Amino acid sequence: MKTNEELRQDVMDEIRWDPQLRDVATEIGVAAKDGVVTLSGSVHTYWKKRAAEKAAQRVSGVKVVASDVEVRVGPMQKKTDTEIAEAVKNSLRWNSAVNEDQIEVKVDKGWVYLDGLVDFQYEKVAAQRAVEDLLSVMGVTNNIAIKSEAVDTKDIQRKIAAAFHRSATVDSSSIKIEAAGHKVKLSGKVRSWAELKEAENIALSAPGVTSIENRIKIDVEVYA
Repeated sequence: MKTNEELRQDVMDEIRWDPQLRDVATEIGVAAKDGVVTLSGSVHTYWKKRAAEKAAQRVSGVKVVASDVEVRVGPMQKKTDTEIAEAVKNSLRWNSAVNEDQIEVKVDKGWVYLDGLVDFQYEKVAAQRAVEDLLSVMGVTNNIAIKSEAVDTKDIQRKIAAAFHRSATVDSSSIKIEAAGHKVKLSGKVRSWAELKEAENIALSAPGVTSIENRIKIDVEVYA
């Protein structure tokens, strides 16, 4: 098991290793305690903040990532809320995975709020990814809902279990799947945050699933 200092150093090394973050790596601080990693500092775009969070989550031994990283946009790059809203709409319009007519956009002091109703979870995810890297975006709140239709819970469980079994990342034998209507509950133990999020993403990709209750725990020692 890693010490707090070893985990902190591994996260710092991963941030420095990521090509997206090499220009801001020295601006990001890292603290680690008992598997909880806290990021601090500032970056000039929201997508770099998200990239730092994802880099930390990839590191073995990380259980939780708390991000206190601030997005600070320079005066030459700063856009008005109206300009950001127009850029968001254009980005959604040009994204083939998104139906822009189903999504409402609001911007308040650089923070983007997405609302609406879509058919599949991947559309909700695609909409957020389409706007995260836009200039002057300070953050994104994704309130897009998924349409609910009648589902076969046993069929959902079978499909998710089969997808876990196909995955090279997820240990399907360590995860329990329970479905109730459109909601799926996952429990068990995995080796890393990355495996936990991959299990969650796979389950959310199942047709008819609108929400996940993720009770999976990270326990690196169980696989030692």
